[in-house]
Amino acid sequence: LTQLLVIGCGALVGWRLCAAGEAGDQSLSKGSTGPATALALLALFAVLLILSVAFSSPDGGALALFSAMYQTGALVFGGGHVVLPLLEAEAVQTGWVDRDVFLAGYGIAQALPGPLFTFAGYLGVVQAPSPNGLAGGLLAATAIFLPSFLLVFGVMPFWQSLRRNAAMRSALAGINAAVVGLLVAVLFDPILPSAIQGARDAAFGLIAFGLLAVWKWPAWLVVCGAGALALVVEHLV
Repeated sequence: LTQLLVIGCGALVGWRLCAAGEAGDQSLSKGSTGPATALALLALFAVLLILSVAFSSPDGGALALFSAMYQTGALVFGGGHVVLPLLEAEAVQTGWVDRDVFLAGYGIAQALPGPLFTFAGYLGVVQAPSPNGLAGGLLAATAIFLPSFLLVFGVMPFWQSLRRNAAMRSALAGINAAVVGLLVAVLFDPILPSAIQGARDAAFGLIAFGLLAVWKWPAWLVVCGAGALALVVEHLV
């Protein structure tokens, strides 16, 4: 609930204090979703969210996996990395996935294109309870992406009116600022305490950061190169 409270406070502060800014040209294709269909999709989103909360369980199983991933996809807002503590709470704190396996998958995900939501597919594959493997991966990936599709097509007919609303734009400015804070929080917990445990780890991190930020190496090459170098150092030391 902490993330929701932070985002809600950001919206409130933004609504009261932030300048609305220009609406800009963000038109969406007309006629893709009618108002009636859109409202039905939004209602389905809400019903599935309520059911996912009702049927969530730390014991595992297909229904528990779907519920956990649907809640994560429905409640996250902003950058993809904000999803990390939500997934950690659902997968690691329940004992479905070991913490080291979780963080290793997160590192691998940085080498792949596409949104970080695909990390859920990895968790579905490697989790201990059934379903896992291919079935668990497909179920987890479907569940975490489903809320986004329902919201996008549900909001589409009303988007033009929403973006012309100055109060809504001010609230979104506050939300965007709050999300930056959430991203910084994710960096410090759970990433840094688990990944940086000594001078050697810090050196790896600084080298990787330099390759990404200064020399503009592609992320997949940095991740794969860092993993290969770590194996070499581990065998030499």
